Amino acid sequence: MTLKPVTARPSARPTPSGALALALAWPLALALAACSSDGQQPAPSEPDLKGENTMAPLVVESDAFKNGQPLPRRHTGDGEDLSPALRWSGAPAGTREFALTCDDPDAPGADPWAHWVVYKLPATLSALPEGVARDQSLPALGGALQGRNSWPSNNIGYRGPQPPAGSGAHHYRFRVYALSAPLDLPAGATRAALAKAMKGKVLAEGEVVGTYERRGTKG
Repeated sequence: MTLKPVTARPSARPTPSGALALALAWPLALALAACSSDGQQPAPSEPDLKGENTMAPLVVESDAFKNGQPLPRRHTGDGEDLSPALRWSGAPAGTREFALTCDDPDAPGADPWAHWVVYKLPATLSALPEGVARDQSLPALGGALQGRNSWPSNNIGYRGPQPPAGSGAHHYRFRVYALSAPLDLPAGATRAALAKAMKGKVLAEGEVVGTYERRGTKG
């Protein structure tokens, strides 16, 4: 039996409708080529978590400690329990008042432990001295008011870190808020009440964070 060589037949020319289909397929092929190598479309970028507040943050600093570094003992419950000196800059135009909080997000419980709540600080103020008095009203600071910390007694003004021994380093966030309007809030307010009163009024904010750890056995 003799095998005859097979001659390849020329492919058929695409019909007009086939040509149209090929033309429409090219953009899809190009889009697919732009996908990642595993064939998945690139993930969308993260949403802007800043919301409408696009102003530059306030710069908050202290001569007592550097950001992310330990607080000196004098500013803790194991020392003299004095509030540290703070200063801030970069307040935007339209700032009417400042507010300040210090809290510990590492404390046990659902909410951060409040160490300091201060508000109605005049817009002309840009610093706090060391050792602010534990009074509800502060005439020396333009009539600023102080709220309650998380301690059950003696809870007006600053109370320094004194975390449970053996619980590791806790972080203490000193946050300053630039507000677009004066707050209608009486003295002795809680951290939660201040947050509610500031809603919709924060133009900019900034923080400096100190750490503190009490050595020992937990519990």
